[in-house]
Parts: sequence; structure tokens; C-alpha cells
Amino acid sequence: MMNFTNHFLLFMMLQFILVLGGVTNPGVQLKIQDKYVVMDNGIVQVTIANPEGYVTGIQYNGVDNLLQVTNNESDRGYWDMVWDEGGNKTTAKGKKGKGRFDRMEATNFKVIVEHEEQVELSFTRIWNSSLEGNLAPVNIDKRFILLRGSSGFYTYAIYEHLKEWPAFDIDNTRVAFKLRKDMFHYMVVADNRQRFMPLPDDREIGRGEALDYPEAVLLVNPVEPEFKGEVDDKYQYSCESKNNRVHGWISMNSSQPTGFWVITPSPEFRSAGPLKQYIGSHVGPTSLSVFHSTHYSGLDLIMKFGPNESWKKVYGPIFIYLNSLSNGESPITLWKDAKQQMVIESESWPYTFPASQEFLSAKQRGKVEGRLLVRDRYINNASIPVSGGYVGLAFPGDAGSWQRESKGYQFWTTTDDKGYFSIINIHPGTYNLYSWVTGYIGDYKYGPIINITSGSQINVRELVYEPPRDGPTLWEIGIPDRLAAEFYVPDPNPKYINKLYLNHSDRFRQYGLWERYADLYPNEDLVYTVGVSDYRKDWFFAQVSRKKDNNTYQATTWKINFNLDQVHTNGTYKLRVALASIHHADLQVRINNSEANPPLFSSGQIGSENTIARHGIHGLYWLFSIQVQGTLLVKGNNTLFLTQPINTSPFQGILYDYIRLEGPSTGQN
Repeated sequence: MMNFTNHFLLFMMLQFILVLGGVTNPGVQLKIQDKYVVMDNGIVQVTIANPEGYVTGIQYNGVDNLLQVTNNESDRGYWDMVWDEGGNKTTAKGKKGKGRFDRMEATNFKVIVEHEEQVELSFTRIWNSSLEGNLAPVNIDKRFILLRGSSGFYTYAIYEHLKEWPAFDIDNTRVAFKLRKDMFHYMVVADNRQRFMPLPDDREIGRGEALDYPEAVLLVNPVEPEFKGEVDDKYQYSCESKNNRVHGWISMNSSQPTGFWVITPSPEFRSAGPLKQYIGSHVGPTSLSVFHSTHYSGLDLIMKFGPNESWKKVYGPIFIYLNSLSNGESPITLWKDAKQQMVIESESWPYTFPASQEFLSAKQRGKVEGRLLVRDRYINNASIPVSGGYVGLAFPGDAGSWQRESKGYQFWTTTDDKGYFSIINIHPGTYNLYSWVTGYIGDYKYGPIINITSGSQINVRELVYEPPRDGPTLWEIGIPDRLAAEFYVPDPNPKYINKLYLNHSDRFRQYGLWERYADLYPNEDLVYTVGVSDYRKDWFFAQVSRKKDNNTYQATTWKINFNLDQVHTNGTYKLRVALASIHHADLQVRINNSEANPPLFSSGQIGSENTIARHGIHGLYWLFSIQVQGTLLVKGNNTLFLTQPINTSPFQGILYDYIRLEGPSTGQN
């Protein structure tokens, strides 16, 4: 683990090399002006509005400002929050309102650290009762750090809600940077997700045609003809938190290509665990570091604070990294360098240079280690080590509650090939230990509460997860991995494509795939026959409504035909239905009678994840275990009916993860 000493030595080595080459590497300088504060280390110069705390300028590599200079100064580099007063949550139709957008304008400025090796600045806004109803009841301290020899700068913030303050909610909070559109045209979010991007102008009326929701635009007359006929949609570039560690833009316009990268060295301060999906970079050119959002989770992930609830949390630091080339190498080399820098930053975590006592150093944190095994007696009677299983600490709650948790910190790792795990740098506090394992349904929770103190090292030894199971598998559909990606994802309508995702592993990110269901099943719904059908080809990835010619939508019922050689009429069977996501839908289950009222099972209308529209292939994980009395089944052919009856929107629907029918437990007749 690289500590601050090693991190600082890297900077010093760079300085030494520059001095040998005849180039001095000056210390950090701070210039305080009436309306601006400027941090400058000779490599990068950062200009921040005083006292508001907006980043108005980033000077680097001979360019006066990498940010969009035609934007208002408050709309270039800024922290923001979407919030609302407590309890004011829904419209008359039961949908959540947009909330209030706040760029978190500070009112006070203070120098925290100032010397040649480091400058740290604080921009604060302190709440009081006179602001009630106008600003979120939260104290905000935005920090900016520049180190000597660093090709970039750090930013973090401390949020605090005092116990005596009124209730309020947070929907979204993040840092945003809007770059110069005349420079940055090539975007990278992953090795296999990078491309030249359209201009923001292409989304405007006359050049772009709005589609089913505002974020999706068909480019009909773009500035660059090569983008004509493509769909631009920021959600096509979302990324799971565990993979959302570095992304950004490359400018290829000059003899010295330049990269702008947002690096998140640790996801510990993000909401909802490693699978939560966040937006990163998208057309603008825009780069974000999102810490909390309701995307792909909806109302379940609104941060709700009561009137007597105290709360404090540190978001960040994140690192804004800048790099450039001058030797004729491919500009894509900048992406490789950014990934290497991300590793350096991650290995340096937790940093020791932030001056706030709220950001805890490694010695103030704790560690938990152990071994995870799994036992499913209908597969293997022994407990077997789990390889690649996720193990994490989050606020105490029920098994699986971590995916809806947002106020605290979460710390996750994966097991090695023998099942061992080690979770390090854990904030002091009270936690449950959670886990889930690909290939098995359900969630695991370690029973005892885990109390972390400064310097504590806890070994929980061997943990055995026994996934839900009552009897032997009679049949199954899909892979229990919390995704719908293994099912049939159709080709997009040629009128609505993103060229990046043609012949791509993430083919589900194309726009409009929900409408392809009606193309493939214009009159009759999907029928799947166990033992004959192939879920990779015959199970559509999402159960959506069927679009009709008059722009109305028709409820759908899918059928699973299966054969039983024998039936234990006195026995109890178990149907396991795991969902990868659900949006304003009702899962109804019937067996051998499509008109049964009431159905054998109904979830009721649940979910507000909007995963289908946002090309996410998963949202929140849901698991339903449904008892099936043997009297409902017959020897020979049986049919399971899956109905989604709500049909007021194209985006209401279900993404299945895995379905399994279990026979009666051993010993039942």
C-alpha cells in the first residue's frame, strides 16, 4: 500500500529529473485577489471564484483555460446538490418532483494550508434558520488542494446537518466540469468504451430531434456529418461504481494532445455499494464525479434526514489529473497514463495531506479479514471456498440493505481463489458485514455487529453462506449474477444507433430496445419451453409492454412451459424469481390457470429504477421466493404465467436475473 511518503517521493523524483534537465519545478504559489483565488505550481494553475468556490479556470500545457470560457463562471467547475424539504416528495400522480438545484455557492473563504509543498483552500456556507426554505439545511465546506509537482488538483467537501435543523432530502450531489468544446472531442470511460463524440450544438433544435425522453436525441443535422443518424444519450455511458475510477477527455487539436481526467481513488464515500451505476463523462464535453444519485434505484435511494438527525460526511478527495504528449505518440497513450495514475492515487489512499480532521488517515481506520465459503447441499454437501465473492461493510440493516444505503461509508473487496478477504482503511463506526456470490441467489449477512475503532484489526474467521434453497432444482432459466445481460438483447432499430455499441459486449446500451419487443412479438407474447428453448436466444432481456400502432401499450404475459415426470401433491415446491430491475411494474405469477384471481403471487407495483430507458441492464436486486403447493401442478405438461399488467408507459417493465423451480425438500411426499 503506497502511503503519502511514497506518493510525495514520486513528486520529488519528478522534480529532481526536471532540475537535472535544466527546468526548475517551483513550489506552490497562492494569489488572493478581490474576486478570485489562484493556485499555481508551475504545471497547473487553478482559478477559483472568491468566495463562491467555483472553479472558473484551469490553465495547463500552454492553454489559458481548459474549461468552457463561454459559460457563465458558475457553470464551468462546481459542486452541486439536488435537494428538497423533508416530506415534499411526490406529485399528484405519485411521481417524484425534480427537487431544487443548488450549485452550493459558498459565502466564506479561508486559507487552510499555504507553503511551497501544498496549498489547501476552504470555501464554506454555514446554514441558519433565516435560510429555511431557500437553501438545504446543511453546512458545506468545499476544499481544493494543489501539491508541488502535481499535474492536477484535488477537491473534497464536508457536509453536515445538525440535530436541531429541519428535515430535508438529497437526491443527487456531485462535482461537474464543463470543458472547452473546441478542444475536447474524444471521450474515454473504459478500454472498450471510447470514441469521438458529437458536439453539444448537435443536440439543439434543428440539429437534434428529441426522442422519448430529453436525454436522448437523434442527430439529424450534426455539425460533423459522420454523426448523422446516431443517438446521443448520456445514460449510454453510465458505469458501475466498482469500475468508475477514471474517465475523461482527450484534446487532439494541437501538437501537444491534452488529457483531462476525473480520478476517484476510493469509492468508499459513494452511495449504495459497488454495483450502483453513475454517470461520468458525456457530451458537453462534460466530466462528473457523482457521489450520490437516484439513477437506477429511484425513490429507494433518496437520502432522507429527519428533523432530529445529525449527519456528517466527507465526499472525496477526487483528483483532477491533466496530462499531455509532445513526442508524436498516439493520443490514446494519455488514457493509458491516466489509468496508471489512477493506480498510484488508489494505492496512496487514504491520503495524509488533506488538512481537515474529518478526513481520517490510515492509522485512524480499521481492518476486517476472514474467509467466505458457500454451502448449497443440493449442489455440494461440503462448504466450498468462494472465488470473486463480494464482501463489504455498510450501515447495519437487513441482508442486502447495502444497495439502498446512502448516508454512511461502504467498504468492499472481493475474495481470492481460496475465499480469503481483507477489507482495509475502514472508518470507525458500527457496521454489518454483507456478501453476495455470483452463481448463487440471495444476500448474506454476518450476524454480529462489527464495531470498528482506530487501529482495530478484526478477524471474523470462516463465514459460511447458505443461499436460499428448499429442494432440488427441477429447472432454471438464466444465471444468478444480478444482471439480465445473458438474455437475448436484440439488434437496435437502424434509425436509432450508437456506433460505439455495434458488435460490442454492451449491446444493451443501444437506444430504443424496448420497442423491439413489439417487432419480435407483434401479436403473441414470449413462450419459453424448458429443455427446448435457449435463454440466450429465446428470452427477451426485458418484459415490457407491447407498443401498438395508436401509440398505446398492451400488458404482456410470458409463458414458461415445463414437464414434470411426477408430482408430489402433498409436497410444497418453491419458485425463486430473482429480478435484475423493476420499474413501476407488478410481477404476477400464476400456474396452469392464466385467469386465476387472485394470482398465486403479486409483487404489487414496485420499483422506480428506470433501468430499461437508461440502458443499465440492472438496477436494484429483488428476490421473491414463492410457495407452490403440489396440488397446483400436474404430471406432464405445466405452464407458468408471468404477467406484467401495468401498461401506461413503454418503460414500465421487469428485467429478470434468474428463475428456478425447486422440488419438495428431501423427505417430503
